[in-house]
Amino acid sequence: MKKVRGREREVCKATEEGAAAYYDKIPEIVEGLVASCRNEDCFDHIGFEPISSRESVIAIIEQTRSLLFPGYFTASRIPSPSLAFAIGQDVTRLFDILSKQITLATRHDCLRNDRLCSQCVIRGREMAIMFLSSLPGIRSILATDVTAAYESDPAAKSFDEIIFSYPGLYAVTIYRMANQLYRQGIPLLPRIMTEHAHSITGIDIHPGATIGDHFFIDHGTGVVIGETTEIGNGVRIYQGVTLGALSLPKEAVEKLRNAKRHPTIEDGVIIYSGATILGGETVIGARSVIGGNVWITESAPPDTEIFLQKPDLVVKSKNF
Repeated sequence: MKKVRGREREVCKATEEGAAAYYDKIPEIVEGLVASCRNEDCFDHIGFEPISSRESVIAIIEQTRSLLFPGYFTASRIPSPSLAFAIGQDVTRLFDILSKQITLATRHDCLRNDRLCSQCVIRGREMAIMFLSSLPGIRSILATDVTAAYESDPAAKSFDEIIFSYPGLYAVTIYRMANQLYRQGIPLLPRIMTEHAHSITGIDIHPGATIGDHFFIDHGTGVVIGETTEIGNGVRIYQGVTLGALSLPKEAVEKLRNAKRHPTIEDGVIIYSGATILGGETVIGARSVIGGNVWITESAPPDTEIFLQKPDLVVKSKNF
């Protein structure tokens, strides 16, 4: 090992001693941050008012997914004779964490909006049981989504591959559990769930959207499905599809906040990559095919094909 010479040792010592000057600046920075918390134009959540935990909501997602697909997302194999015991433990753990997070979200919503007491602890337990009771139905509809993926994608080699690795199914799985909570009137948690899926997959599905069975998102990156979108059964969409709302002037936002702003896609429609379909009055009729990169703000009757006219390609040799 190379020895440190005297001059180098003095430089190192001076460098370390000089670090104190930087640490001396930290109290001033802390003071500035604390002062900014007193500014009404900034956002913080300081004090005793409760709020949900994003980390706990993500834990709810993973625990629920392990119940929706038993044996796929567990550290150890579940023998068939032990199924009831394993599920019983998982359901109990999920009830505890879910009821607490529903209680926190409900209490926060009441305090924030100055509402009458909603008996949030009781409501949290009741809503958690309601959600858990819905899981067999969610499992059934997810089975149709897995089947749709297998039947629509020749690259899929097995149902297991789809369940383990398809981002579209991951996003749809989280959407279906979030949609259940959304329909139960639970604040905050559904949006945290779907935005977590969005951050992982690039697929943005609002929990308020209505989506039928046998739904398949192929590839998926860049897909956007707005809050009031209605999608029928057997619909297939590709990456980059937007089912969105028309842009609104600022003064119209509040008026239309609870109105239908996003399109309706009827049964059996196929929407290819890059298509944009906008507006609450826009209806794409059953069994229609929407080509890539089209922009649609008007309705189309059933059994319609909508494509862009093929552009003229210029092909020439590099040797000129």
